[in-house]
Amino acid sequence: MKKASITEAKNNLSSLIDGLKGGSPVLIVDRGRPVARLEPVAGRSRPADDGRLARLVRAGVVRPAGAAPPKSLFSSEPPRARAGASAVRVLLEERRTGR
Repeated sequence: MKKASITEAKNNLSSLIDGLKGGSPVLIVDRGRPVARLEPVAGRSRPADDGRLARLVRAGVVRPAGAAPPKSLFSSEPPRARAGASAVRVLLEERRTGR
C-alpha cells in the first residue's frame, strides 16, 4: 500500500487516482498518523447500489416486499382530508393519550 501525506495527496491527486485504477490503495497520513485510505471501487455496475438495501434488510430496518402491490393502489385517487381536519391536532391528541 502506497503512503502519501496530505500535502502530497493534494498536489498529486490525479496520479494517485490513476494508481487506484490499477488496484493499489493509498494510505493518507498526517504527520505519520494514518487519517484516510483511498481504495479502488471494484466491480460495481451501479455505484449508487453499494449494498445499502441488503444492509437495511439485515438490520431489520426494512422488509422486502412479499408480493407486488395491487394495481388499484396506483390507479385510484388518494383519500382527501375532511374540511377543517388537522394532522397536527391528531398527532398531539395521540401523544396526549399515549397511543
